[in-house]
Amino acid sequence: MKTLTTLTTAFAVLCSTTAVTAAECSNDTWNKVMSSGKLVVGVKADYKPWGYRNADGSLVGMEIDMAQDVADTMGVELELVPVQSSNRMQFLEQGKIDLMIATMSDRKDRREIVGIVGPNYYTSGTNLLAPDALAFADWEQIRDKPICGKQGAFYNQIVEERYGAQVIAFTGNAEAKQALRDKKCVGFVYDDSSIMADLASGEWDGFGMPMPTEDDNPWALAVPKAEENCVFGRFMSGMQYNWHVDGTLIALEEKWGIQATSYLAKEQERFKDWLAD
Repeated sequence: MKTLTTLTTAFAVLCSTTAVTAAECSNDTWNKVMSSGKLVVGVKADYKPWGYRNADGSLVGMEIDMAQDVADTMGVELELVPVQSSNRMQFLEQGKIDLMIATMSDRKDRREIVGIVGPNYYTSGTNLLAPDALAFADWEQIRDKPICGKQGAFYNQIVEERYGAQVIAFTGNAEAKQALRDKKCVGFVYDDSSIMADLASGEWDGFGMPMPTEDDNPWALAVPKAEENCVFGRFMSGMQYNWHVDGTLIALEEKWGIQATSYLAKEQERFKDWLAD
């Protein structure tokens, strides 16, 4: 029933587009997937807990579960292809994958290359990896304190200008995080998704990510550019909408031990039925 409803909705939305747009839609990828009975999705294999290999080498994680839900809703088999930040869009352009769900930030330049459809399913932004013992809860608490960072990261300038922190920049993340362990600073400022991955690794007992995330940068999944405003693009827009409405993404955060984000709570509130109890 879920599959039928989603497919019917996608078809109805497509039919409501202009004649010009409809004439431009070949729907090649969608038709190939439905004909072959297989959806090929590009995912991360090295970004725990969104996409990584478990002990037996299988790909698992939050985005893998999302990909499986897409395949199940379409009624097809799922094939996963590991991608990296450097090749994920190229794989989609070249037809090596049909869909990409791989921790990609939504940016204007990327929208010119691949078919990014909304609403965005996740977000990341600036946060702090810090010892639990310091009991940080507000950014103002780091004023005039030494903060470790990575050279060239824009987060450094943010905490210096807004909060008067004293950033000690290191060449790489490993050096910065080791300095944090050595108590040369009170926290490591970086992207919250990367910090969440560190915390999920089990190697940071006694540390947490205590601050409210700032400067959110939404994440986007993508279909081939030619299918952005056609059946596949409309279908994936509907999938993301439904994930927000029914709490799927919030449940996946909890399943994979990801610290709850205010973004998902706000999106669920934004899209809820105004007549619902």
